[in-house]
Order: sequence, then C-alpha cells, then structure tokens
Amino acid sequence: MPIIQAFWAIIRRDLLLAFRRRAEMANPLFFFVLVVTLFPLAVGAQPNLLRAMAPGVIWVSALLAALLSLDGLFRSDFEDGSLEQMLLSPHALSILVLGKIIAHWLVTGLPLLLVAPLLAVFLGLPEQAMGTLWLTLILATPLLSLIGAIGVALTVGLRRGGMLLSLLVLPLYVPVLIFASGAVDRAASGLPVNAQLNILLAMLLSALVLVPLPTAAALKMSVN
Repeated sequence: MPIIQAFWAIIRRDLLLAFRRRAEMANPLFFFVLVVTLFPLAVGAQPNLLRAMAPGVIWVSALLAALLSLDGLFRSDFEDGSLEQMLLSPHALSILVLGKIIAHWLVTGLPLLLVAPLLAVFLGLPEQAMGTLWLTLILATPLLSLIGAIGVALTVGLRRGGMLLSLLVLPLYVPVLIFASGAVDRAASGLPVNAQLNILLAMLLSALVLVPLPTAAALKMSVN
C-alpha cells in the first residue's frame, strides 16, 4: 500500500472508531459548553464583565477540552495492539502519526469551531471579533492536538499517565493560549491582530513539520 493510501486509511479508521463511540467523542464538546456556560453563573449578570472575559473564557475552555480528549489519541491503539502493528509497518511511522493527529482534530477540534461562535454570542463577544475567533480556532486547535501528541506518546505506556500528561502539555499550551485569546481580545477592541495570527500560523506550520518525528520516536520508546 502506498504511503498516501496508508495515511488516509489511518484517518478513515480513526474516524470510524470515533463514530462508533459517540459518547466518548461528545465528552470534550459537552465539557467545553459546560465550562463556558458556568462562567456567567459564577460572575453574575454583568454584560460588560462577561464581554471582557469572553476571549479568555472561550480559549481556556477550549484548551481544557482538548486536554481532556488527548489521552485517547494513542491509548486504545496501545491497549488493543494496533500501535505495535503501526510500529512494524513498512511505512514511515511519522506519516501514520500525522494521520492519527489529523483524525483526532477532526473529532475533537472541529466541533469546537461550530459551537464556539454560539457561545461567544452568549457571552456578548462583539460581532467584529467573531471572524478573528474563527481564525484563531482554525489555526490553534490543530496546534493543540499536535503539541499534545508528543506528551501522549511519552506517557502512553504508563498506567496512570493522565496527571503526568497534563504537567507535560500545559506549559506548552501557554503560548497558544496567550496569542489566541490576545488576538480575539484585540479584535474586540478594534485593534489589528495580524501579528498574533501570523505567529499562530508560524507555530502551526512548524508543528506540522517538527512534531511527527519526535512523536514517532517517543512511541517507539514507550512501546519498547
């Protein structure tokens, strides 16, 4: 099988498995909605305060939702032996890993793109910031999956690696959170956001090139 066909086969397989486990697939989305909707209950009916908090609230919730779904990226494959078959495959493991990361984003990150604008309206985010919110989600949610893949690969062989995974990944998520929420906040204030978006784009392109290789190496170490 050519490497391109193997790449698409990995994505198709993971999507099929995700749709068979719809409850698990919906957990990060429900968590995201729940966290965002709890903030108005905590701070009260203060439209100006909610409007100012909206970029940070949405992005912190998206980050935590992405973190919640990370552990399943390679865990089920490790438990059922599929990961060992991937390691024994004649194809480049880094390409197969990239396919799994893309499938993970389609299942967990893409639904956030659809729900986040509705929650932004709920929080009173200005209309002029909606386009920037979409752009930051499109650029940064795949980045969360890519960065998280390295942490998952390092901890996949551990029985209780969830806490260690959070400690590894959360510091790496901080720059994404700063630039993404900062861009939305500046857009809401009518300020230019080209610098923040360009930085996020550069981070995404760099991660697409750099992440698959160390993730593949970490998987080999974890399985062996």
